[in-house]
Amino acid sequence: MDTFALVVTIAVALFFTYTNGFHDSANAIATSVSTRALTPRAALAMAAVMNLAGAFLGSGVAKTVSEGLIETPEGSTGMGILFAALIGAIVWNLITWYFGLPSSSSHALFGGMVGAALAGGTTVYWHGVLDKIVIPMFVSPVVGLLAGYLVMTAIMWIFRKSNPHKAKRGFRIAQTVSAAGMALGHGLQDAQKTMGIVVMALVIADVEDYGDPIPVWVKIACALMLSLGTYAGGWRIMRTLGRKIIELDPPQGFAAETTGASIMFTTAFLFHAPISTTHVITSAIMGVGATKRVNAVRWGVAKNIILGWFITMPAAAAVAAVSFWIVNLAFL
Repeated sequence: MDTFALVVTIAVALFFTYTNGFHDSANAIATSVSTRALTPRAALAMAAVMNLAGAFLGSGVAKTVSEGLIETPEGSTGMGILFAALIGAIVWNLITWYFGLPSSSSHALFGGMVGAALAGGTTVYWHGVLDKIVIPMFVSPVVGLLAGYLVMTAIMWIFRKSNPHKAKRGFRIAQTVSAAGMALGHGLQDAQKTMGIVVMALVIADVEDYGDPIPVWVKIACALMLSLGTYAGGWRIMRTLGRKIIELDPPQGFAAETTGASIMFTTAFLFHAPISTTHVITSAIMGVGATKRVNAVRWGVAKNIILGWFITMPAAAAVAAVSFWIVNLAFL
């Protein structure tokens, strides 16, 4: 039963990574597709490869997820808590994907972990949740907005005397690099979140010891599922990010992607903070758009997206708590 529970939990974790990939592929490539710098298929293939590469760049975020948010639960109850946390995250991912809302897969996962831990009577490290999740949740979009605005302002000043058509053509080419950077950052951040969950499952099942390095097969499995999900593509969300917030041109797309990628690398390597790719790129697009004129950004769409951010953690937590009670009644 224990081995079966471990296999099922790891399978569900990998399915979560797949949903994360198709849910968040838009983050990496919506801007370059909407400016026609890349065709959708080429962009998805590039993003899938870069996600795969990004997954192997570090393990700080995975450590935060596996050790910094909830006490590692024990036995079959512990496995039930992880299973319920993943179900909460997956359900929320599918709901927001259906409505085309770019909500955060990361915060769905963290909400799921907290909700399932509370329902299962496991300690939640609230200081870890506050420092690594809640504070970055508020700070990263503000940084994204301001940095996007400043990067775009700098680009406009540097290229103020250049031929607009030539500049756009140049930025279209440059966007292939900035979109690749964005996808690399997405792999670095999001594949590690699932790695953290799988490591927790292995510790609960006594296959690994607390603090052991992440097994190579876990890295490969999580990276592959994220890449496959990315290649499947989340077209609904891509439409929201690429077109509905603001109509982007190549210089704006480049500015938004460069801003987003820089923030993701900084937070992963310096702070080991699992920030939301979605929050960063969406706010960067808003910041870049505001350089045209403030009302160029469709703030109504932006408001709905931001509301989605705030309800993601509590909603996923509630689904995870209900999932745990069902699992507890049926199996534990």
